[in-house]
Amino acid sequence: MPEGDTVWQAARRLHNALAGKVLTRFDLRVPRYATADLTGRTVLDVTPRGKHLLTRIEGGLTLHSHLRMDGSWKVYANGRRWTGGPTHQIRAVLGTADRAAVGYRLPVLELLRTSEEHRAVGHLGPDLLGPDWDPGRALANLLGDPARPLGEALLDQRNLAGIGNVYKSELCFLLGATPWLPLGELPEDRAAQLPALAKRLLEVNRDRPVRITTGRRDQSHFVYGRAPRPCLRCRTPIRSANQGDGSRERPTYWCPTCQSGPAPPPGTR
Repeated sequence: MPEGDTVWQAARRLHNALAGKVLTRFDLRVPRYATADLTGRTVLDVTPRGKHLLTRIEGGLTLHSHLRMDGSWKVYANGRRWTGGPTHQIRAVLGTADRAAVGYRLPVLELLRTSEEHRAVGHLGPDLLGPDWDPGRALANLLGDPARPLGEALLDQRNLAGIGNVYKSELCFLLGATPWLPLGELPEDRAAQLPALAKRLLEVNRDRPVRITTGRRDQSHFVYGRAPRPCLRCRTPIRSANQGDGSRERPTYWCPTCQSGPAPPPGTR
């Protein structure tokens, strides 16, 4: 599941493969940009911004993509078979003399002026893995709505950018609070720890092939994906439910013993 750390890794792979090289193929398989052709232009850089990817290209253009739940970018040496999915799932192909970057199942793909990148990412809060990281601002954003459930606030990219369902559940566990606890009820000392804790989790995982939040290779997560197995700390069965407005699946996991606060509303289990 793409979150800030996996998007950072994708940006690094794309940057290493494309930056400084001339495009020999530029194929966007979405109706709006089907005729766009940037072959002959040089890729300048690939930059992550939260869960967004910005591929900047000579001439003041940026290819903006977002992976959401199951999108991915794969890089292949020329001549190798593409294995990221069936052909009909390919949304973008950026080729150079020796590499091909292939975007699969990309729900967001747009070509915009680099000077107008703010239209795509200007709403985002401080990026946990970016140069704009500001823990004070991130905390102020989160606490701006004290009645909002902790889990929902963590997923809101306007507060801080890079957290998805996995880190949401793991952060709530490490803070000892259920994801449904109103932020205003989170003890002040724990709230103060939240930005640094979130940043540390993403930083230690951005160079790992497998995400680990526990420090244990035999158990990669404290709660995420572990229902109904026993909690690693207290042995109480982990529970799961969906959190949010119901418009999309938001799997949430928690330990009812180690985490204090409300349980999910009836009907969400």
